[in-house]
Amino acid sequence: MNMKLRRTALAVVTASALILTGCASDGGSGSSDGSSNSASGEKLDVKLDGSYNPKDRSELKEGGELRLAIDEISQQQNTFQADATTYTSSLWKYYNPQIGLFDGAGEFHVNNDYITDVKDEEKDGKTVVTFTIHEKAQYNDGTPIDWKSFENTWKFNNGENKDVNVSATDGYELIESVKPGENDKQAVITFKQAYPWWQGLFNVLLPPQVDSAQKFNEAYLGKVHPEWGAGPYKVESVDFQNGSATFVPNEKWWGDKPFLDKVTYRQMEDQASINAFKAGEIDATGVANKERLAAVKDMPDVEIRTAMTPGKNLYTLNSKNEILSDIKVREAIMTGIDRSTLSGIRFNGLNGYTEELPGSFNLYQTQEGYEDNFGSVVKFDAEKAKSLLDEAGWKEGSDGIREKDGKKLSMRYTLLGDSSISKAMATATQKMMKDIGVDLKVEERPVSDFSEITSKYDFDILPMGFSSGDPFGVAYFGQTYRSGSQLNRSGTGTPELDKKIDKLSQIADPDEQIKESNKLEKEALAQYGIIPIYNGPTMVATHPDIANFGANSFAVIEVENIGYTK
Repeated sequence: MNMKLRRTALAVVTASALILTGCASDGGSGSSDGSSNSASGEKLDVKLDGSYNPKDRSELKEGGELRLAIDEISQQQNTFQADATTYTSSLWKYYNPQIGLFDGAGEFHVNNDYITDVKDEEKDGKTVVTFTIHEKAQYNDGTPIDWKSFENTWKFNNGENKDVNVSATDGYELIESVKPGENDKQAVITFKQAYPWWQGLFNVLLPPQVDSAQKFNEAYLGKVHPEWGAGPYKVESVDFQNGSATFVPNEKWWGDKPFLDKVTYRQMEDQASINAFKAGEIDATGVANKERLAAVKDMPDVEIRTAMTPGKNLYTLNSKNEILSDIKVREAIMTGIDRSTLSGIRFNGLNGYTEELPGSFNLYQTQEGYEDNFGSVVKFDAEKAKSLLDEAGWKEGSDGIREKDGKKLSMRYTLLGDSSISKAMATATQKMMKDIGVDLKVEERPVSDFSEITSKYDFDILPMGFSSGDPFGVAYFGQTYRSGSQLNRSGTGTPELDKKIDKLSQIADPDEQIKESNKLEKEALAQYGIIPIYNGPTMVATHPDIANFGANSFAVIEVENIGYTK
């Protein structure tokens, strides 16, 4: 596989199955898991491979609590379900198996507390991956973790059961079988073809206790299942109404003992989280905008850990909206948005941080094969945007707002949270739309409404994000662009495009697949459903003694290794 990071411009990386996230707080939750900058105002030192103070277990001390803010305690706590968000996975990882791990540069390795050996080979043109499972690995209710956990994960994610509301099928739909190997503690995954991205699958497991579509969709709705967990921590409490979750060491855990006595999440809005950090009520928080960075710069014993962000920030246009169902109108909206202005607002005050405008939802500027596909499809041009609206039948009224059939060209921009930066971007977007004759009304909602808004398509234009975890972004092309994909909240896509996506996934050679993905992405972006706005840095303010935690980039770290240095 030739997909390597190039040490060039600031950028981010892509996805182990992309996950929806809100864009309200500019890193305010600090729930990311650090060379670090001081908070003195020096030029940002953005680490491509993470900034999280990596330490060996021998350098850590037992005890202590990690207190964090989170944007929402999501109602859906099944990380595989379509309504799950990045906030779901933030909790899931503490009490469920972490099978696949990555270092900050994106190198894959298995977690030996669960998997003692993994090998991949090609047989008769098919990729075959064999996982050997730790003999002691079991769920808290005594059910063994064996090949059936892998089979269950595959069957609920391959898209065959239409009653299962799954987040993504990419990769899983190309598996032919999951069977036991030498014994039940060995899982043999056989693909229908050569498949180069297998390291992005089975990194988390769906417990076999989830044995029906009804359980898959509803068992974790407004609840967690500690008895189905199998991790170094267990759930002590989750309060969905007041927004909190607490994890403590799991006495049934067979691996290395976790260092922390407790991990606590509290649901907070943007301003509340920075105030809580300054008051010593939480131990880390995101500071990736000028106001949050300024708020912590004079605090003693604070370290700013800065890395590339494994995620994409975007605007989503809801094609289910009557006005936006017209592709010509969607094209006009995108053409009328000046992304350079928006990214300038976003990064103002971040010690000279700049980045190229993102051009792909599959690859980033740091990855070989990247092309500016969005820039090939859409360029900011207010006059062209006006012409497109004219062609769509929307004529400018006496007040400057366009009309058609007696109806104003009006739509909502849903603003999540109370971040002043997010508000400034909303105001700027509102002005851009007014300039082309669109009445854009800014609707303010708490960030905790994010899951509800996206699941019900209760928006017209929504700033949001795709959170990611591995370098295999092309593998998730369908998750981004296929019609009916639960990540594709724009509702765009066509049967013809879906067929092309299916063919793309069947290309065995990774370099050829990347090449073809660039061609197809230009076609997909011409559905005018999503607009990449910026990537940006991850910046986490935390105590210098917290280890294996901070701005992770690609890194997926065993939660039992988070702790305080001696």
